[in-house]
Amino acid sequence: MQNKDACTSIMVGKKASLDGANYIARNEDRVKAIEPKRFLVKPAVKGRHETYVSPYNKVTVALPEERMRYTSTPTLDQTAGPNEEDGINEANVAASFTESVYANDRVLAYDPYVKNGLAEDSLCTLVLPYIHSAREGVEYTGKLIAELGSAEGNGMQFADADDIWYMEVVTGHQWVAVRIPDDCYAVTPNQVAIEDIDFDDPDNYMWADGIQEFVEEHQLNPDHDRWDFRHIFGTSTQKDRHYNTPRTWFAQRYLSPNASLGQRPEDSEMPFIRKAEFKIANEDIQYVLKSHFNETPYDPMGDAPERKTYRAISLSRTAQSHILQVRNLNKYKTSIHWIELGVPAFNPYVPFFANADDTDELYRNVPEKMNLESAFWLNEALAEVVESHYQEFMEKDEDYQKELNEWARRKIAQVDKEAASLERQALTDYLTGQNHEIATHYNERTKALFFELLTEGCELSKMSFKMDPNL
Repeated sequence: MQNKDACTSIMVGKKASLDGANYIARNEDRVKAIEPKRFLVKPAVKGRHETYVSPYNKVTVALPEERMRYTSTPTLDQTAGPNEEDGINEANVAASFTESVYANDRVLAYDPYVKNGLAEDSLCTLVLPYIHSAREGVEYTGKLIAELGSAEGNGMQFADADDIWYMEVVTGHQWVAVRIPDDCYAVTPNQVAIEDIDFDDPDNYMWADGIQEFVEEHQLNPDHDRWDFRHIFGTSTQKDRHYNTPRTWFAQRYLSPNASLGQRPEDSEMPFIRKAEFKIANEDIQYVLKSHFNETPYDPMGDAPERKTYRAISLSRTAQSHILQVRNLNKYKTSIHWIELGVPAFNPYVPFFANADDTDELYRNVPEKMNLESAFWLNEALAEVVESHYQEFMEKDEDYQKELNEWARRKIAQVDKEAASLERQALTDYLTGQNHEIATHYNERTKALFFELLTEGCELSKMSFKMDPNL
């Protein structure tokens, strides 16, 4: 099986974030320029007796009788599986599936992928509705891998209000996971990222049964005095240094400007986990996910000869980007699922409260062909217009994104205040209604900018010639 995603993931611990929330986030990058995505709330289920069969690779799983409600972002085309990708469930657990990662040929020789094993299309569907903590997310997925095997290499993020765990499944059955320290952040770009594993510290590390014996039996550890997962299972190739490591370089350059001094885009040994040098805000996570090597010679939107040297973070192939803000429910009553549709560089992140019964029709209903009444298509259209006249339109587009971020902060504070006295269904109903208001506001503002820029674009045509004032 081949991975279909080529993503960039960010995790920020609660003591590293500005507001004390745990954050997991990812750009979901696809092969095609257009991969329509929906934003749904999947309802809770009880008393079910069903078997799940993947349309993609026929992996078959008997589903538990009960499932929790959860948010998700499935693809419109379900012929290759649901590909729900990410969400927050009613136990306040968030997950993001998957960061495609690649194992080396040495380890795959002894534990190849399982053709009909667990793959990206099914992971969110088979895991998120059934887990009650971030740690349980790793354990639950690990049990599925032991039973079914894995069809590909995948990195997965799990978060609750207390913990963030990152898990890498790299061969048919071998995996490890690490707890991200509260005062740290981590970035991973389609490359095995986890480094040293402390097998005497099960509170902060988890691993597949028998992984140490597997490595020893097949003589796979290249190091003399450490057990570095990246060195044993990962790759270090020319593709990594042009496609992957530059994204880590740019993110750490922004989030750890002092510690990352001297790092270069093609460095293969940049640390996976770093201490934050300042408290990281939601807007900082957005900046990284929206970036395209801004203010460097490697910016593809610039004119430097090096502009196409490396693969950027924000791409035209991004189907959707998400930031899952997992908040303490005792204080805030609900976590927030931020959604960006289209190209992250040009489109805003929209905050939706996870404790909701449905999503707005602008996000729920996505026609197969372009239709400006759909949030997905409207954002794709806006991105196309801005990129087509980048120098002329980018400032207005950035102002629009900044304006909506300001509005979102005020709106969230207002909703938190009103929600403080509400409980159970009254709370869910209120937050569901607020999500509809948020969707409407963003849609109206996006349409206004879209039509403004289309109008201005008429003056920028290359089919013009100034000579006669009447022409």
